Amino acid sequence: MPTFAGADDTRLHYDDVLPGEGDGGWWPVIALAGGAARHPGYLGDLAGLGDRHRLIVPQLRGVGNSPMPASTETGSYWRQAEDVERLRIHLGLERVALLGHSAGTRLALAYAAQFPGRVARLALITPPAGYLVDEPSDADELTGRRRGEPVFEAALAALKAGPADTDDEEAFNAWHQQAAPASYAAWGAAEQDHAGTGRWSLAAAKAYFSVDPPCDFAARLGGVTAPVLVVAGAEDCLTGLAPVLALAKLFPAGRAVVIERCGHYPWVEQPAAFREAVDAFLEGL
Repeated sequence: MPTFAGADDTRLHYDDVLPGEGDGGWWPVIALAGGAARHPGYLGDLAGLGDRHRLIVPQLRGVGNSPMPASTETGSYWRQAEDVERLRIHLGLERVALLGHSAGTRLALAYAAQFPGRVARLALITPPAGYLVDEPSDADELTGRRRGEPVFEAALAALKAGPADTDDEEAFNAWHQQAAPASYAAWGAAEQDHAGTGRWSLAAAKAYFSVDPPCDFAARLGGVTAPVLVVAGAEDCLTGLAPVLALAKLFPAGRAVVIERCGHYPWVEQPAAFREAVDAFLEGL
């Protein structure tokens, strides 16, 4: 597995997935996993996106083979933007195409805010947005439509209760599994298989949120002139829909795509619609 030197020169690991010979474009896409601090294996090949583009998938601080930093703050999403910049330099890229999912969009946005001139494309998949926009969340409304589904009700109760032990990694991972059905618009075989992939690192998750971003974070995003795509799940009960759509409006060249019958994982739940949106966005890189 290849490595690069992070901001403090720690060796950080990443996966480098090359398309098959003669397949599609070779522009690298750096894919940032969410969780926070979930092993990026849950991203899979993003519904075959790796068949068309070279996928660079970092294992963030404290996740997988990448060690926890000596300083907790170095593991914050705001500070890990410096690691992404080191990765760009390591790859020899003038600019980067970034794709972030869920909490990984926080890191993608932190990078864009700090290095706006280095962004060629920015794709934000089901991002939490309430910390950046004033649009009231409609998550309760979306949740209300699912009332009466026993599996969903149990998952929602677990989600609201939180982990049984906030200092125990096994309890933390067990809680995520209990709450998983609330993340999807349906709980079929594909969703159940996917929910079991990608372990969370509790220490890394705590470090991820250890530094508050600057108060002008949202304003800085107005300086990101590269094209920005926000992908929303029409039934994403974790993020809601309205704040996610509002996020796209922070960018001069931002636009949003809503995927119907979809929750928090569009490449799993609606792979064809996900690829249609992302392929069109990345075309021409």
